[in-house]
Amino acid sequence: MTDPTTASLDQLNAFRGALAERMGIELLEASTDRVVARMPVEGNTQPYGLLHGGASVVLAETLGSIGSAMHAQSIGKIAVGLDINATHHRGARSGWVTGTAVPVTLGGSVACYEVTIADDEGRRTCTSRITCILREQPPGA
Repeated sequence: MTDPTTASLDQLNAFRGALAERMGIELLEASTDRVVARMPVEGNTQPYGLLHGGASVVLAETLGSIGSAMHAQSIGKIAVGLDINATHHRGARSGWVTGTAVPVTLGGSVACYEVTIADDEGRRTCTSRITCILREQPPGA
């Protein structure tokens, strides 16, 4: 398993998981203080041609999970998703959306990130919050 605290962006992108890869999510920056990635609108739309709300949630969960995993690793734990919510502010029909995750709290048992997603013009399309519980690493992990 890749150690997220020392991995390069190329290594993190290679380890981002099948769903994030399928969605076209590309990590641009990753640290416990800020995780940034972009995702194409094309291929991630609902029947009306707008970015699917679930795609925004996948982007948000990917970013918050990476930040939480980096924090968890730094204290010898793993991060497991506990809760996520999203408010969709406007639609996107083309181009890319960029998500930025910043910590709300980084504790010993919980990590919480706020994720803002914006279109190519910098207009906010979605705000999400993801909370991960931090657990002891299982034997052999």
